[in-house]
Amino acid sequence: MGKYETRGNPIEILLVEDNAGDVRLTREALKDAKILNILHVARDGEEAMEFLCRKGKHADAPRPDLVLLDLNLPRKDGREVLAEIKADEDLKRIPVVILTTSKSEEDVLKMYNLHANCYVTKPLDLDQFIRVVQAIEDFWFTVVRLPDEGGTR
Repeated sequence: MGKYETRGNPIEILLVEDNAGDVRLTREALKDAKILNILHVARDGEEAMEFLCRKGKHADAPRPDLVLLDLNLPRKDGREVLAEIKADEDLKRIPVVILTTSKSEEDVLKMYNLHANCYVTKPLDLDQFIRVVQAIEDFWFTVVRLPDEGGTR
């Protein structure tokens, strides 16, 4: 049993995704997960940074335990968001999983150079997409040990 499951507190996941269908599929996949979670959604990169920095309407936002980040976003793309997260002393330890349709080797290399924690290409098949999201959640919250952020986790 992972440390998140034993606490009984839900894990906080920030999904940064502008595709409503992918948001719905991710929500569905996490609904059936074995770990209690709360999914927050930012529809573009600027909203993601407002959420992470607790600005504007997100002033009371919780600190996410995991960020699922698409690359191709309006207003501020995922590449910029990742660079800002990993350059911020307070945010850089939040695991960021790139979850995108891009199979570009250049994108893969760039994202790892910007310190993405992993890069996953979204499968086109619905069942496979749900399995991938559940596997990401299972890996990050039952297998991996994450740092305790100021005693909150």
